[in-house]
Amino acid sequence: MRDLSQMNSELGHRFSQHLFALNSDITPAESRTLWLDIATHYNETVRAYHSLRHIQQLFFQFEHIRQHLHQPHIIALALYYHDVIYNPMRSDNEIKSAEYMSDKLAQYLNDQQCQHIYDLIMMTATHQLTELADKDNRSDAAYFLDMDLSILGMPWPEYEHYAQAIRQEYAHVPMTDYKTGRTQVLQTLLAHPRLYLTEHYQQLETQARSNIEHEINLLRAS
Repeated sequence: MRDLSQMNSELGHRFSQHLFALNSDITPAESRTLWLDIATHYNETVRAYHSLRHIQQLFFQFEHIRQHLHQPHIIALALYYHDVIYNPMRSDNEIKSAEYMSDKLAQYLNDQQCQHIYDLIMMTATHQLTELADKDNRSDAAYFLDMDLSILGMPWPEYEHYAQAIRQEYAHVPMTDYKTGRTQVLQTLLAHPRLYLTEHYQQLETQARSNIEHEINLLRAS
């Protein structure tokens, strides 16, 4: 419980820092209200993987690639909001999260900043880069998407824990249907020419593909 409280506090402090960097007029009370709202969503009981621990893992990745980002504060806010709305029984979580972010941050960020974060969140639906005119934005988006998929390239025990957590979130789906749907998702990932878009994350490609193939084999054998 103490660890969860500490994680909540650290993530909340980090959120405030990134938001303040983009708008120094925001008050501590306003920032705290926004953070508590985010935390409430990520602490929903339905979340076994898409929880605050997922956000914590992403910021572990963030610190390793931050020096490569042109707009680190924008990327950070996109990380916080990209799964803020998550319902395993719906397929529109990305757009709902993006719209939710826009609604909450519109009074604190300018239109361009909100649109940038909106576009980043929407990319997580396919994990493919959309057409971005700005080269720097495209580079940042690639790192953002690679961070979100970094779990796929972790050692098998960590990946296995992730796969089990995803199954837990879809506990309402009968096993036969889950195996079919999950296998399709995994095969779609394998069909990508490259899972990772940046040189930094290319080192995870082989492990990620091995993990995905192993999960598919386990699903077929069960």
